[in-house]
Amino acid sequence: MARIKRLLLWVWKILTTPAATLSLAFLTLGGFVGGVIFWGAFNTALELTNTEEFCVSCHEMRANVYEELTRTVHFSNRSGVRASCPDCHVPHEWTDKIARKMQASKEVWGKIFGTINTREKFLDHRLELAKHEWARLKANDSLECRNCHSSAAMDLSKQTQRAAEIHTRYLLPGRATCIDCHKGIAHELPNMQGVEPGWKLPPELEGETPPSASAIDDLKRVMNKAHSAALAN
Repeated sequence: MARIKRLLLWVWKILTTPAATLSLAFLTLGGFVGGVIFWGAFNTALELTNTEEFCVSCHEMRANVYEELTRTVHFSNRSGVRASCPDCHVPHEWTDKIARKMQASKEVWGKIFGTINTREKFLDHRLELAKHEWARLKANDSLECRNCHSSAAMDLSKQTQRAAEIHTRYLLPGRATCIDCHKGIAHELPNMQGVEPGWKLPPELEGETPPSASAIDDLKRVMNKAHSAALAN
């Protein structure tokens, strides 16, 4: 006990010994308080840039893609759930969000130098901009889509046969991701000439009997084929 007491007294003496002008304790406390203030200011500024109001504050957003968003089901629907700009274009996890903000610095550069500061310029660059966003969502497995749309929560029985079949065969096993098929759901598509549509019927489904609505129906179909083969033999 005496040894611990001496150790604590030694630490206190070190912390309270004056430096050139200030004590080490004061510098430590000052550094901590300064760090808290810096972090609070940084996080506040980060969240400010992560709002729809901030996104649409520039003319290129307000008069173009935001106006298109207001005409879609992501903006107004029977459930009253609205997806805002950051919901679809900024990851929710902090580390992914920071990486996205750093990537967005290039967009700020384009804003400063007027790359798309008119409707005509925007339309000229629309396909290029769309491809960048499609590639980003493809690379992160449509992370922003999955923040709201969980494949585990999908009720395939309430989907069309074609949608249920494709989701079962491609989305659930991870062979495809949301953006492969769902382009142009919140904004108008660019000129898609030469762009392969992700929503077209896969070659292996062409000419097939209308697809089943669930994996259970798939199993029934396989069992029926096996039973028919056994009877034939």
